[in-house]
Amino acid sequence: MYTISGRAAFVRNAAVAIGNGSITLILLLIAPMGLAGVISNTLMVTIASFAMGTAADQVVKWLAGGRVRVEILEPGNTPGEKLRSRQNDDLYRD
Repeated sequence: MYTISGRAAFVRNAAVAIGNGSITLILLLIAPMGLAGVISNTLMVTIASFAMGTAADQVVKWLAGGRVRVEILEPGNTPGEKLRSRQNDDLYRD
């Protein structure tokens, strides 16, 4: 399980939406359609991609429920330092 901030999720969803919209725009410019149809279809695909990405993030957040554990680390108190101190203090070697 991984967690990301709201800003990171927004940027990721926006990037996916822009990518999908760009691909749609390229494909529709090849097709014999009017420019208004191409632009409106591209905008709809971009907005739908962003909305579905955001909805999927909310579903994952809901499914995770209360099982996500967050540990706030103080500066200089990284997991690696905890592991090193645990290895030195808690293990008895012959």
